[in-house]
Amino acid sequence: MKYEKAQDILPEDIIKLIQQYIDGGYLYIPRKFDNKKSWGSTTGLRKELKKRNVEIFEKHIRGISVKELTEQYYLTENSIRRIIRQQR
Repeated sequence: MKYEKAQDILPEDIIKLIQQYIDGGYLYIPRKFDNKKSWGSTTGLRKELKKRNVEIFEKHIRGISVKELTEQYYLTENSIRRIIRQQR
């Protein structure tokens, strides 16, 4: 998400109306409900985490301990156990 200057987008009367509520501050305007995107859909992070979780599960099946996995992936033991439980 990038910032846009209000004066470049909005009519002056709307800017004055908004200034009655927030003068000189930052304002987040959410997307319309129909335009919302699911988390991770634009960055590919969701795919990366899925791949990582499958790797963790496969390593665990091959005998790597939860403790070793926490050190390899910099996650807590609870997180590793949750990932293993979800992959089953």
